[in-house]
Amino acid sequence: MTTRPRQPAPGTRLEVTPVDQHYRIDISLIPPVVREETWVLPFISNLNGTQETLAEFTLDEIKAYESREDYITMSCISNRVAGDLISTTKWTGVSFQRLLQDVPLPENAAFLKITAADGFDETVSLDVINNDPRVMLAYYWEDAPLTTDHGFPIRIHIPDLYGMKQPKWITGIEVLAEDQEGYWVRRGWDKEARVRATSVIDTVAIDAAYTLDGETRVPIGGIAWSGERGVSAVEVRVDDGEWQPAQLRATISDRTWTIWRYDWAFTEGDHTFAVRCVESDGSPQIEADAGVRPMGATGIHSVRQDGLTIS
Repeated sequence: MTTRPRQPAPGTRLEVTPVDQHYRIDISLIPPVVREETWVLPFISNLNGTQETLAEFTLDEIKAYESREDYITMSCISNRVAGDLISTTKWTGVSFQRLLQDVPLPENAAFLKITAADGFDETVSLDVINNDPRVMLAYYWEDAPLTTDHGFPIRIHIPDLYGMKQPKWITGIEVLAEDQEGYWVRRGWDKEARVRATSVIDTVAIDAAYTLDGETRVPIGGIAWSGERGVSAVEVRVDDGEWQPAQLRATISDRTWTIWRYDWAFTEGDHTFAVRCVESDGSPQIEADAGVRPMGATGIHSVRQDGLTIS
């Protein structure tokens, strides 16, 4: 298996999604406008019988902490197999773990309820934050402040989870002793919302056919993704043939999709192409078809191409 092909197959999506093309799923048609000059992030608690503000941070105070940068793929739990509700971009922010070191949490604190300006809320375990410095409160995408559409001034990233667990436009954080169901969980979606492995054919690049050792080859390509768990192999099947290994391009971070490419020995006619992936620990992608609700879609993506010829 080659880990760095010459280039992605022509027609494969960009490795990094432009911010203005990054997918959006919101609970409101109009995104809320949050004013930086009046915004503060309060940590509040009712655990001792009365409400108290444990700490408050302005955006400038959050930016003063040591920052971290990560390229991150994120997907919506309602994304169908090969749907477009998945994107990759560069995130910059502060490790939530580090910020919490400056919040005097009560002894019985166990969860944080994160609320947003659009009415959204979600709860995250303190254990998740304390065990993973990658959990981030982000304020930049692609080295620029978050846009209004994508959650200005602050949004959270939690590795390996669908976007439904990751609020934007964060306006407050409440300390809890017990877990609570978040906005989408209360509406019947999966509580854990852990990313399910997927692989997609973006292109059968018939116009990029080339000849190698007297044989016509056609590049086929796309992406595979399994959250933070990584992808160790991608396989392509043509019609009823055997599954064949694809080339994998080295990922730009441990939390981005993998670009793959397979150069098919061309034959004219009608063909069906399918793709599947394997996670880094050897777990195969789930091939059985399942709809998006409640845990996220599974199944094999296939593409039918009729009457293929090369002029």
